[in-house]
Amino acid sequence: MGKLVSTIFVTLDGVYQAPGGPQEDPRGGFEHGGWSFPYGDEDFGRFINEVFDRVGAFLLGRRTYDIFASFWPKMTDPADPVASRLNALPKYVASSSLTEPDWAGTTVIGGDLAKEVTALKERTDGELQVHGSGALVQSLLALDLVDTIHVLTFPVVLGAGLRLFTEGSVPTAFRHTGGRVTASGISIQSYDSAGRPEYGSYELPENA
Repeated sequence: MGKLVSTIFVTLDGVYQAPGGPQEDPRGGFEHGGWSFPYGDEDFGRFINEVFDRVGAFLLGRRTYDIFASFWPKMTDPADPVASRLNALPKYVASSSLTEPDWAGTTVIGGDLAKEVTALKERTDGELQVHGSGALVQSLLALDLVDTIHVLTFPVVLGAGLRLFTEGSVPTAFRHTGGRVTASGISIQSYDSAGRPEYGSYELPENA
């Protein structure tokens, strides 16, 4: 059975919207698209390659899928560790509107997300990876389907945009499993889901 692993880019104020370019996701009049680009150094690239080395299949939200499908099929270098896997491995898209995907190896899933994704995890060798797809990640976290999340926090504050963890998110504890900081200042932290949070108090006992 595979693990469901999310890799997502966020700003210091938690924005995940349109990290890769101005036209990626202008919803809500968002004007800061492409905010991750200035920080894409060799350390960042090395980590991304490590992630793609473990992939068995991809699960994407509709918006991220459309962005990827417009770019990666044109990248045909078999030595490219990202393009070669994205183009060759199974891709699953959570969508209620996509009916005839053009990208080879794509399957659309819909209906009962928990049931569909659980089945995908069971038949995937290696990691079932979610890249970007913030709204989908929020749904998967709420369903306790995410096993590992890599959060790449970029040293920039935007003050606007869609945020990963919003009011009403399901309380979830995580166990830190590794981390590094790139030369350009990206904090890369990895966490395994660890159930519900535990609570306590720093107040001294009455008889202390």
